[in-house]
Amino acid sequence: MPRTIKRPLLTEKSLQEATQGKYTFIVDLKAGKKAVADAVQQTFKVSVLNVRTRILKGKRIRIRGTRLQKLGSKVKKATVQVAQGQKISEFETG
Repeated sequence: MPRTIKRPLLTEKSLQEATQGKYTFIVDLKAGKKAVADAVQQTFKVSVLNVRTRILKGKRIRIRGTRLQKLGSKVKKATVQVAQGQKISEFETG
């Protein structure tokens, strides 16, 4: 089975949500909410309350020297809410 969690998403918005206990990750396209919750619980030793997922369409990419375009790959994001008082250290900003 492929890795469920690929990497944490560290943007200005996700770091602001991290103060509220909501953490955003890039996950495998085939991973369901239950698989994401289990992976976060095992990896970071926190209890997950809620998981929200969304699939983003790939960006259009111009092929150099032509008018042709191709579509980039899709990405799946998951926002995980953990129990109050618990934190994930990867999202700490100093």
